[in-house]
Amino acid sequence: MPKLDVFFTVDVEIWCNGWHDLDARFPQAFRNYVYGNPNGGEYALRYKLQQLRDHGLLGVFFVEPLFATRFGLGPLEEIIGLIREHGQEVQEHLHTEWVCESHQPLIEKAQPRRQFLRQFTLQEQTALIGAGKELIEHAGGGVVNAFRAGSFGFNRDSLSAMAVNGIRFDSSYNSTMFGPDSGVMPGQDVFEPIACDGVYEYPMTVYNDGSGKLRHVQLAACSNLELEGLLQQSLAAGRKSFMMLSHNFELLNAARNRADPIMIRRFARMCRFFADNRDRFPLRGFHDLEPATVVTQPPVLTSPRWKTGHRIVQQALRRRYG
Repeated sequence: MPKLDVFFTVDVEIWCNGWHDLDARFPQAFRNYVYGNPNGGEYALRYKLQQLRDHGLLGVFFVEPLFATRFGLGPLEEIIGLIREHGQEVQEHLHTEWVCESHQPLIEKAQPRRQFLRQFTLQEQTALIGAGKELIEHAGGGVVNAFRAGSFGFNRDSLSAMAVNGIRFDSSYNSTMFGPDSGVMPGQDVFEPIACDGVYEYPMTVYNDGSGKLRHVQLAACSNLELEGLLQQSLAAGRKSFMMLSHNFELLNAARNRADPIMIRRFARMCRFFADNRDRFPLRGFHDLEPATVVTQPPVLTSPRWKTGHRIVQQALRRRYG
């Protein structure tokens, strides 16, 4: 029976709603982003981990570690401990906004605040990726062999920096964002895995939803009908991988103070779908992954407009009642 390797990836981040009063804001932000607001139910990181474990599913948790250079290793150890306790995979994610908040300089010129990894030199990127990898491993995350840049803000130098740090896989390429001008395969979108500069690039899965624009497959921005149809289409086309995105806070409302019921149902249906179809759509990680690269990129995936309309209605309800 044909099967498609699916990566359900979760970017794990902590934000303090601005850059002022960080030390005062961080404890509550940490609780909300990791456990959820107790008044609105626990629907953050730990809930997702529990649901994946209960369904026998594997996720890849790209953990942002640079916040620990401001607040210490303890909170990072707590996050990684939860992920490992639930049998899930830990990998590296960097949001370089934290660089200038570190108590110990990570690079020579930390200022000004830069949002994207691609805004740093090759030497700086090498140092930052190495620092993040070391933090994760010191916090009990095990061997890091995959990476994703914050907000997909990478470039080709990032791949070289990963290779220097012994990181074999990257998942920063997103055709809807910085991928096309990253320097990776100039003039051509990357939809399937390739080898580049000593690293295997596993790009985000994207699709045309009938609006004329590409959209990446993200739990908070893609309905179950769209997701299931795109999986079937990818399997039928013989694709090598299907890369999904989520975040630790996506089951919460925009204020992060209570659950989003539409997202809870969406995530629950997704888990049931993968549990019921694990023979065709196995969820896997990057540990022990044998790269499956392509020479020629396939056509972009498509989804019919009626499914787009269904998702737009869902999103409108989320905004109205969130």
